[in-house]
This record gives sequence, C-alpha cells and structure tokens, in this order.
Amino acid sequence: MPSSASKRSMSGFNLFELVIVMLIVAIIAAIGIPSFKYVTASNRISSEINALLADMRYARVEAIKEGLPVTVCASTPSTNYTTCVGSGNSGSWTSGWIVFSDPTGNQTPASANAILHVQPALSAAFNYSTDTLTDLAGHNYAVTFNRQGFGSSYPTTAATVTLALHSTPENTAWTRCLAITPVGLLTVQRNLTGNCT
Repeated sequence: MPSSASKRSMSGFNLFELVIVMLIVAIIAAIGIPSFKYVTASNRISSEINALLADMRYARVEAIKEGLPVTVCASTPSTNYTTCVGSGNSGSWTSGWIVFSDPTGNQTPASANAILHVQPALSAAFNYSTDTLTDLAGHNYAVTFNRQGFGSSYPTTAATVTLALHSTPENTAWTRCLAITPVGLLTVQRNLTGNCT
C-alpha cells in the first residue's frame, strides 16, 4: 500500500499555489500587453507609410523608364479610384491613392488603362480606420514625376511636399513623415513633435 507521503507527492496544486501562479501570470501580462500594443501600432503605421513610399518610388522609376510623367494622387472609393480628388482635398490621402501614367501632366488619368496601381483607403488596406494621412500644407493632392525623376506637387510646383501619418488618438511617437522634394528625393522619418518640422 502506498504511504501517506507518496499520496501527498501525487496530489495536484493546492489553492495557495494556484493563486501565486495566477498572480505571476497577471504581472507578466500587465508588463507585456502595453509593449505589445506599442509594437503592433508602430508596425501598422510603418506599413502604411511604407506603402505610400513604395508607390512614390514606383512612380518615379516608371517615369524615368518610360520617359513620360507619372502621377501619384489622392483618390477615393467613391470614384472607384479612377480620378484624383482635386485641389483642396489633401486630407483625402487617407482614403487611398492611385499611380497612373500622365503624359499630358494634367493629373487626370486618360483612361482606366493608364492606371498603374491602386491603393485603397488605409482602413480597407490595413484594417484600421482611424489613422490619418494628410499634407501639411493643406492643399497638395498629387505628386508628378517627370522623365528625369524630378517631382512636382499640385497645386504648388516648387515646394517640398510633406505628408504626415498620425494614429488616432494621436501618439507622436508613432507619427511618420514622408517628404518628396522637387528633385524627387523621398525620405521617411519618425517625428516626435507630431508636426513633421
């Protein structure tokens, strides 16, 4: 017959041991969950700004390769991503953008065949509806690269365009800034002031 000592060694957790284990798990979760939230939000913001950066680079390369202007402009689902939003709608970068061959330089796709790439709204592409992508000047809705790879914005033509991507509620640690210079230089940086200055 098994002794009482061996019976004790075969028994499960008692209540005190279970409470201690649950307490340790709760402490680890309390430390880890905020860090995980930061990582996921930071990765999402980086993915969103990198999608626009990739399309800007693609447009510049296509313009140089084809010897024709290529435009990237803010567009919307309401137009099925076939037209640019037009002046005064710089905030609509959040709603998506299109890349298209623009031989006339009028920031209007000549046909559906001219559209090279469509990026849907951030909420649809990245499954997060509250991030905002806006032009800091408040009016630039398109960037056209010419056959030399130089970039010009619309409606202004000689200024650097800076697009700021913010989370909502805004956390400046997650803000990303994309700058497009008149010579076609593209840079992305974090900006802890939140205003990309």
